[in-house]
Amino acid sequence: MRAIVVLAAAGVALGGAAPPREPVFPAPARPVAPIVSDRWSNEAARNDAGEARTVLAALGLLAGRTVADIGAGEGYYEPPLSRAVGPRGRVIAEDIDAATVAKLARRVRRFRNVTPLLGAADAVPLDPGSVDVVLMVHMYHEITQPYALLWRLRRSLKVGGRIAIVDADRPTLNHGTPPALLACELGAIGYARTGGRAIGQGVYLAVFEPRALPDAIAVCR
Repeated sequence: MRAIVVLAAAGVALGGAAPPREPVFPAPARPVAPIVSDRWSNEAARNDAGEARTVLAALGLLAGRTVADIGAGEGYYEPPLSRAVGPRGRVIAEDIDAATVAKLARRVRRFRNVTPLLGAADAVPLDPGSVDVVLMVHMYHEITQPYALLWRLRRSLKVGGRIAIVDADRPTLNHGTPPALLACELGAIGYARTGGRAIGQGVYLAVFEPRALPDAIAVCR
């Protein structure tokens, strides 16, 4: 994987510790897929595939945890996430489109532990050290500013916090992210892959945890 190096502030930021000053964030050097819908596919097909059950089982015990579902869309994952975290846990369902967040809010209003949230392409307004798991499902390839977003998400993670990404193994322009490219882009912000598994039909789960911030941001190609 080729990379262009962009100088960044050095330092260590693990689980809730704010990074030092922010660098100038580079744009990704690969295509960004357009957002074509607030739903990945029809829900019956997703239920038949058992994707949500497989992903949540792979993430292990979530009871009492806080999970931030980034790019939640119309909220397909929110009912199973609400059950998984339980009454003492919390689900933050974020999207960058205000109309989608309004639709999402109507869907999850019966779940007391789910909070809809409007974010931005380069940042999510989460409290420092507040999140156990950041979940991104079939949307990483649509992030226009991945390096900025990943940098800022570090601050929201608790000690031991994780980023879990579900995507398809195909080019980003075709609404997927090759696993090597994903590992390169997260590695550029100091995340290390610590787990994951194949989900089926070319879909995979990859889990990352923050390590020391790099001295420079390597833009992956």
